[in-house]
Amino acid sequence: MKLINIKVIAFDCDGVMFDTTKSNMTYYNRILKHFNMPHMTADQFAYTHMHTVNASLDYLFKNKEIRKKADEVRKTLNYFSLIRYMKIEPGLIPLLEKLRPEYKTAIATNRSDTMDRVLFEHNLEGYFDLVISARDVDRPKPFPDPLLKIMNHFKVSSDNIVYIGDSEVDEQASLAAGIPFIAYNNPSLSAAVHIKCLSEIESLL
Repeated sequence: MKLINIKVIAFDCDGVMFDTTKSNMTYYNRILKHFNMPHMTADQFAYTHMHTVNASLDYLFKNKEIRKKADEVRKTLNYFSLIRYMKIEPGLIPLLEKLRPEYKTAIATNRSDTMDRVLFEHNLEGYFDLVISARDVDRPKPFPDPLLKIMNHFKVSSDNIVYIGDSEVDEQASLAAGIPFIAYNNPSLSAAVHIKCLSEIESLL
């Protein structure tokens, strides 16, 4: 399948640009440990992988009082120390170097205040024309707001942009925004295209 008239390539962060399994697992398990709760289950990790930190804490802590305390614990943790555990996906930088400057590149992520530091620590500053995190929109994914903001910024229509993601919230956001969705390493998702390697993007354009 060929993607025609594409001007903007937008990426999710966790699970697409990076393998963040160890960093995210460590982060939330530290919070759970503070309350003598067991480590995350597979289902809990799957949820936190997709959602914002606030939504994830709501999911992990059903008790309102403990949930409130979890926010206080979170503020004492330094996620920046975990960035080194993030593994950049093979082929990401070569792909970005081939895409630019012909295509605009963007990020739409449910991360909040860590994205700038992630790009800095992994020498990715300058590779993206626009970064939209959860703090930049009223409604993060699965709502379409991050993708709509990217479209508005570049003044493109839904036919001129694709979004590469790996989760249900990525799929839902793309559908709601009306843009083609490229599913990365997740065959269970409904997508215009499924890929296993980021290098496959180049052949689609």
